Amino acid sequence: MKYGVIIGSLREGSYSRAVSKGIIAGLPEDAEVTYLEIGQLPLYSEDYDKKDIPEYTEFRKAVAEQDAFIFVSPEHNRNIPAALKNALDIASRPVGENVWAGKPALIATGSTSGTGGMLSNHSIRQSLVFLDMVAMPQPEMYLNFSTTLNEDNTISEHSADYLKSRGQIFDEFTHKILD
Repeated sequence: MKYGVIIGSLREGSYSRAVSKGIIAGLPEDAEVTYLEIGQLPLYSEDYDKKDIPEYTEFRKAVAEQDAFIFVSPEHNRNIPAALKNALDIASRPVGENVWAGKPALIATGSTSGTGGMLSNHSIRQSLVFLDMVAMPQPEMYLNFSTTLNEDNTISEHSADYLKSRGQIFDEFTHKILD
């Protein structure tokens, strides 16, 4: 199984990227995991649908090659980070060429406050529904990065098993959808 990982944060030392490693630890050893970077993508414009934008072409191809996706993201101003929304838009266009369709998705969001990125999670989920992705309904993942990670940005001892179990549950969900 090929799992694409998309991190909503572009920040060096991203909490989301650190958390993704804990989730991936729960995937089978033979799983192929690819991080799809989104920071280099030009802002989406429908005008570009008729032009050859190499970054768009490469990203769309990479998305199409994956079987399922793990989205790990912070919350920016109670919503989805702009870079993540841009990536979702790019791979869903031009109209009729949505390469996200039919792929299972795990959504994990977080913040350094107690809300755990709940609003961002639901914004991402809303976009994925429109893109015809199959978002894992349960368990929902709202994380407080302050307790999930240690000061050195490693996964805290009490969070490691939790994150790993979510990766295992997602692998089972993915097989139910795709097998």
